[in-house]
Amino acid sequence: MNKISSFDVERIREDFPIFLEKIHGKRLTFLDSGASAQKPRVVLDAVQKAYTETYANVHRGVHYLSQQSTELYEGARKTICAHMNARSVDEIIFTKNATEAFNLVAQSYGQLALKPGDEILLSYLEHHSNIVPWQLIAERTGAVVKAVPIDSNGEFLMEEYLKLLSPKTKIVAVTHISNAIGTIVPVKEVIKAARDKGIPVLIDGSQAMPHMKVDVQDLDADFYVFTGHKVFAPTGVGVLYAKNDWLEKMPPYQGGGDMINRVTIEKTTYATGHSKFEAGTPPIVQAIGLGVAIDYVNSIGFDAIAAHEQALLSYATEELTKLNAVRIIGQAKNKAPIISFEMEGVHPHDIGTIVDQAGVAIRVGHHCAQPLMDFFDVPSTARASFAFYNNTADVDALIDSLKMVQEFFG
Repeated sequence: MNKISSFDVERIREDFPIFLEKIHGKRLTFLDSGASAQKPRVVLDAVQKAYTETYANVHRGVHYLSQQSTELYEGARKTICAHMNARSVDEIIFTKNATEAFNLVAQSYGQLALKPGDEILLSYLEHHSNIVPWQLIAERTGAVVKAVPIDSNGEFLMEEYLKLLSPKTKIVAVTHISNAIGTIVPVKEVIKAARDKGIPVLIDGSQAMPHMKVDVQDLDADFYVFTGHKVFAPTGVGVLYAKNDWLEKMPPYQGGGDMINRVTIEKTTYATGHSKFEAGTPPIVQAIGLGVAIDYVNSIGFDAIAAHEQALLSYATEELTKLNAVRIIGQAKNKAPIISFEMEGVHPHDIGTIVDQAGVAIRVGHHCAQPLMDFFDVPSTARASFAFYNNTADVDALIDSLKMVQEFFG
């Protein structure tokens, strides 16, 4: 895919058919990419082509379509391996989403390594999908879940993290970027501190992958998880990067076809590498779409993406602070383009409903981050999350629609 020579947001928006749609007769202002991003035409075309021209089940098929489908599917794995700078394609496991990847590591690693009294260290910034699986394995093994605190700006408290690391800590599992408030966690420092004590680290990269280049070797993460639909790919596919050393040690998460070496009624021996953890028919077409999405994002370039998104974040933050009775929740110094906010006297669901009438799509609720909401003593917030296809007109539309909310509620 040819590199886009300069960042032109209006040109990029033309790649996304959804922006031709009208919502309640209004121009679509889509500010919910943190929940699920829109798809460029090149991804939609690749999915359509995979279903209509090359579709068949992958692996072991000797006929033409199976070989073509396998080549495309495994080609997507190679694309993701190169994008993340993994050492080997064997370290790239396709799952149905990030949640399945968390559960895979929690159950498989937990079965291998956890015993009563061991500690699992998370943070107050986590999405539920990086909390509940660890609670489930803790209940089964007798381990204990602990969390790194944050400050009033939503900053990850590194000093408190270092205090919590102990010989009892058997794994650290923290987000790269908070989905609810946008805080960017200094994960390289988090990993180094754990590595010095021989503790493995899992990073939730679902919010990071659309906004920054991730190099797993540079980070030295043991596990890195992300989901496809937030990075402009189809739903139904996620990725777990895991160091080969762990894949060799960990027991299978699920049993079935494709993850075996030899099966008898008495005993089964397992495949190695990523195959050991990919039971059954995989998300073939979704993975192909993910590979194309990764190529598309790389064609734009992460330096250009980051500069554009940070400018949008700065502009949106400035404009929101001008509105009376609006309070931004979480103002870390290092943030992704995600803004959670509340409006005095107005429930977030009312905010979301009214701005929708102006064609503005935002997310309202607890954002699957209830411990974080509890910390800020709010039941829920409204959240605007930006991507590289957003522009200043989207910010203006959000601000105008919020003025409508204020007028409605007096």
